Amino acid sequence: EKTITDVTERLSSVLDLVAQLQSADTVSAQGIFRPFQVAQRLRADEVTEGNHRDEFQAIAPATDNGLFIVPKMID
Repeated sequence: EKTITDVTERLSSVLDLVAQLQSADTVSAQGIFRPFQVAQRLRADEVTEGNHRDEFQAIAPATDNGLFIVPKMID
């Protein structure tokens, strides 16, 4: 019987919340803004830093034909 009382109280709380939501004034509410429907401004694609590959490969433990060689992690 205690379970029935608990469920009844919870259900009553939910129904009270639904009634409160239904009584809310939505006439003056603004529509939902969906940013994905707006075209995005793109910045100019400009190089801001030079190519430092040779410098980085000079200090790398291992390279081959312009590529960095790394240890195998997964068998």
